[in-house]
Amino acid sequence: MKGSKKVMGFFAGIFLVVVLVLTGCTSDDPVVADNGNNGDDTEETTNNTSSNGSEGSTLDTILDRGYVIVGGNNQLPGFGYLNSDGEYEGFDVDFGRTLAAALFDDPEAIEIRPLSAQERFTALQTGEVDVLIRNTTWTLDRDVALGTNFTPTTFYDGQGIMVRSDSGITNLEELEGARIGVETGTTTESNLADQFRKYGITYEQVLFDDSDSVVEAYESGSIDAWTTDKSGLVSRQATLADPDAHTILVESLSKEPLGPTVRHGDDNWFDVVKWVTLATIEAEELGINSSNYEDFLDSADPVIRRFMGLEGELGQMLGIDDEFAVRVIRHVGNYEEIYNRNLGPDTIFNLERGLNALYTEGGILYSPPFR
Repeated sequence: MKGSKKVMGFFAGIFLVVVLVLTGCTSDDPVVADNGNNGDDTEETTNNTSSNGSEGSTLDTILDRGYVIVGGNNQLPGFGYLNSDGEYEGFDVDFGRTLAAALFDDPEAIEIRPLSAQERFTALQTGEVDVLIRNTTWTLDRDVALGTNFTPTTFYDGQGIMVRSDSGITNLEELEGARIGVETGTTTESNLADQFRKYGITYEQVLFDDSDSVVEAYESGSIDAWTTDKSGLVSRQATLADPDAHTILVESLSKEPLGPTVRHGDDNWFDVVKWVTLATIEAEELGINSSNYEDFLDSADPVIRRFMGLEGELGQMLGIDDEFAVRVIRHVGNYEEIYNRNLGPDTIFNLERGLNALYTEGGILYSPPFR
């Protein structure tokens, strides 16, 4: 980690500062809203924002600084959290490390800046962080009105609801009149309102500033259920005092495509993040991983040679080293390795890949050609 440069280093190279005021609860106490059949969306204020930074400025700033600043999460085991050694770990963290590996041949040339759901877009827009990799859902509003560019989806998810197993609740309709906890400043607020309005279910929405507060309230019994992405529910269930005492309902309330996000107005940096992310998927497609990548360095296959930077100038087209993909695979691994290390069968989460499998394996992960 490059935490010693944490205080002032991020101000270098910022050209325009755009401040977004996000709608949400700012009190430490939960705010109770009786939604009934009201489908009001309180997720965030949508303001058209101007582009921040000229083309190439973000990449130049990062290269001059010597490390990447990633807006992340520190409360979501499996995706972004602090381990027992005080180091950041998780699926999203590893995708941050792919950028550091591609740019500096060093996966530790990175600073993780933990952000709440409410402050994440402001931090991105003002240039406090270079990229947001924090279980953030791609939506039209965020893509346009908030002035962000979403790179390829790294995790296809859906919103779910957790209840106590002894409650007898098995479907959405049985949540009539329930108090449901939600983290403010997220799409979960509007998704919950939309679905319950659709089915005519009355409920009380209880808003909290962060996921830890939601889970604490749920475990204490002050709310009947809580909702977030299903991956987040699985992640937090594993940390509860008695994981088996809780059930995640089968229904999905929404589509939640999650992935890295950058500012509008800097196509060069957008392209870099996009193709570094895709490199992990392409490597899995080609059967290249951190253990066998050296076996491919003398391949005669033109597809592999271009991908590995052995011929062509794909990296130079992005403004980075031609062997950027090799750096990513050597230091961090391909998509399968990243997934299995953080979420797969050898972890406490044991999440099946599902939609996050390659298209050749029944999923929807697919990389455009590296040519």
